[in-house]
Amino acid sequence: MIDYRRCGNSGLLLPEISLGLWHNFGDVDNFSEARKIILRAFDQGITHYDLANNYGPPPGSAESNFGKVLASDLALHRDEIIISTKAGHEMWRGPYGEWGSRKHLLTSLDQSLKRMGIPYVDIFYSHRPDPNTPLEETMSALATAVSSGRALYVGLSKYPLDMLQQAVEILRSMGVRTLVYQPPYSILNRWPEAEGIHDWLADHGIGSVVFSPLAQGMLTPKYVAGIPAGSRAARPEGFLQEKQVLASQLKIQQLNALAESLDMPLHHLALRWTLQQRGVTSAIIGARTVSQLDDNLQGLTTPLLSADLLEQINWISPAVRKADAEA
Repeated sequence: MIDYRRCGNSGLLLPEISLGLWHNFGDVDNFSEARKIILRAFDQGITHYDLANNYGPPPGSAESNFGKVLASDLALHRDEIIISTKAGHEMWRGPYGEWGSRKHLLTSLDQSLKRMGIPYVDIFYSHRPDPNTPLEETMSALATAVSSGRALYVGLSKYPLDMLQQAVEILRSMGVRTLVYQPPYSILNRWPEAEGIHDWLADHGIGSVVFSPLAQGMLTPKYVAGIPAGSRAARPEGFLQEKQVLASQLKIQQLNALAESLDMPLHHLALRWTLQQRGVTSAIIGARTVSQLDDNLQGLTTPLLSADLLEQINWISPAVRKADAEA
């Protein structure tokens, strides 16, 4: 059974594993399988479903499909479910279709609520920092989401530490606490740790719900020997690119060898490592099938990693600031 962790110093408990609907839940995917994954997750104790307005494809379809499952199968359990969504990345063409204006954020939130057929979400995020809109305007939209009853909590995603600190203070001045921060985070992508974000969050009572703990599949046995045909990295339109895999190939192989020495699959090692890091409340995983979801959840039975093992992992893949990793 999944354990639950307090999100920062708030009253909200989140499952240590959350289900993300970034991939595999759009109109291009098999709705029957998507429904089975969503229901299986709930049956296994995953009460947190993470969405965004642009998840699909096409954009918006993941929310619409989740709304169908919620209405047909989970409506009676709504009070036991945490639904999060976001706005900020491109959702539609035109001057108001992305970024951090009040116009975009609140319009997007209303559209998300309509697609899912619900009056409120539990968590509404600013999906990315906007370099051109005043931070006060973006935060005022999040504050309005709470004061209007369209969201119970607000969060921030992918903000650098200086903007994160400013945003949290602005929200505080508006009477709204920042519940949670959402960054990418894995053994291969440790910039929130290297830049002091996770320590700062822990010190200030803010949770961290991390996505891509398996580095978009790189921390699975799939890429140990290269890039298989038909994989995500082999498709030019995907977020995971061939050059990313090749740049991390040696680390992947070394981590896989370490996992094999422990008689566990690489992805179980990666999930256990993520959940042992300071400040991490929950790790968002995706799934293409019910069996893949179940396999990932088996990683929760993995024993805690010893200090020696953690040090070996640090040696293979140390924490590096984002700017240094991209240099």
